[in-house]
Amino acid sequence: MSGAGIVYGFHAVRVLLERFPERVRQVWLQKGREDSRTTGIRSLAEGRRVRVGSRSIAELERLAGEGVHQGVVAEIEPAPLPTEDDLDGMVQASGNDVLLLVLDGVQDPHNLGACLRSADSAGAIAVVAPRDRAASLTPAARKVAAGAAETVPFIQVTNLVRTLRHLKELGVWIVGTEGDAGKDLYEADLRGPLAIVMGAEGRGMRRLTREACDFTVRLPMRGVVESLNVSVATGVVLYEVLRQRR
Repeated sequence: MSGAGIVYGFHAVRVLLERFPERVRQVWLQKGREDSRTTGIRSLAEGRRVRVGSRSIAELERLAGEGVHQGVVAEIEPAPLPTEDDLDGMVQASGNDVLLLVLDGVQDPHNLGACLRSADSAGAIAVVAPRDRAASLTPAARKVAAGAAETVPFIQVTNLVRTLRHLKELGVWIVGTEGDAGKDLYEADLRGPLAIVMGAEGRGMRRLTREACDFTVRLPMRGVVESLNVSVATGVVLYEVLRQRR
């Protein structure tokens, strides 16, 4: 499997077969399993002329790194990831509709996958994250993203603060999120070119990241908990942007 990547889970594999069948080298299905979801993946793969084989549960677990594979694993040709050099063109092509999601050091691949899924649903043009000390696009992240890892560009940058400053030069407003921000999310104007910055699990945004923001907003909390999981908070903020733009 030199040079190959692994994707598992019914939805993630189906999206690849439907949209990028040329990247799928092989699909492995759980031996002896013939329910409708399994036969649907088999038919889709065969219709796209992708090889299909069977493996035991133990073999699928080995391929998936003990992830929750649901009985389907695909060996794929990884797509080249966009770089920070590609951001300029993406921003300029989107004009006033620019919406970027920036993750300042999110480390859990499951949270990254869920954020990618929300970014796709809300129409974000890319998810930006630091290259170091942050989650990368692992098979687990792809599984949780449920296909969004194949549709939303994931851009890892060397220096996040420098990237935010460059985005500001391109006319993008940088909006951070933190619990003690002076402005409520629902009081903020979130129209126009925008990059939403979400902090890492537990510690939130780093100081220099916060200083690079044009302003920050907080999510109103009415219960006893002090904060939401980063992926849940991301969905709330992105959909408020979507609501305002409609």
